[in-house]
Amino acid sequence: MLTVHHLGKSQSERIVWLCEELGIPYELKRYARDSVTMLAPPDYKALHPIGAAPVIVDGDLVLAESGAIVDYIMAKYGKGRLVLGPDAPDFAQFLYWFHFANGTLQAGMGRLMLLNRLKLAEDNPMLPATKARVDRAFDLVDTRVRDAEYLAGSTFTTADIMMGFSLTTMRYFQPYDLARCPNVVKYLGRIGARPAYRRAMEKGDPGMALLLS
Repeated sequence: MLTVHHLGKSQSERIVWLCEELGIPYELKRYARDSVTMLAPPDYKALHPIGAAPVIVDGDLVLAESGAIVDYIMAKYGKGRLVLGPDAPDFAQFLYWFHFANGTLQAGMGRLMLLNRLKLAEDNPMLPATKARVDRAFDLVDTRVRDAEYLAGSTFTTADIMMGFSLTTMRYFQPYDLARCPNVVKYLGRIGARPAYRRAMEKGDPGMALLLS
């Protein structure tokens, strides 16, 4: 059986959510972060050489990287659901937003988080430049979900699952005021109301407040 090793408040929530959307059997193993360092515990780090979440085990396979895991699960268990094929009008949008999640938004928020922790001098240009890049990324998402119900158009896809963490739980680590992005807030209301999302978050991070606004 597919085993999802879920580290609390991490990108592995994407994998739990995906399994719930697909309705496939899986075993969920939960791990708590260190209360002081907020890092993964040693037994989680030992699962894979990179030592980061998410990690799945499927038979003899041990696989990390959320994007790779999503692609693997979709190819093996998806049966064509939650993805768009090359003949779909919004295929390019689907690909773009799927990769935008970790390639642009998550990466930008991660850099901003690290810079904020460095306590740079007030005149250091890196912090405002990085913040501006994150703002542009959020603005782009806001414009997209103003014009479309979901990131790939009218259909909910794995692009929405990939983006969900960066728009919500990642803000525990790098706060971001969504008041400037009203369309993102409405979009999060749509995906946050999905039964599979609710089940996934209750199973993976019970009691955690969901940052849907």
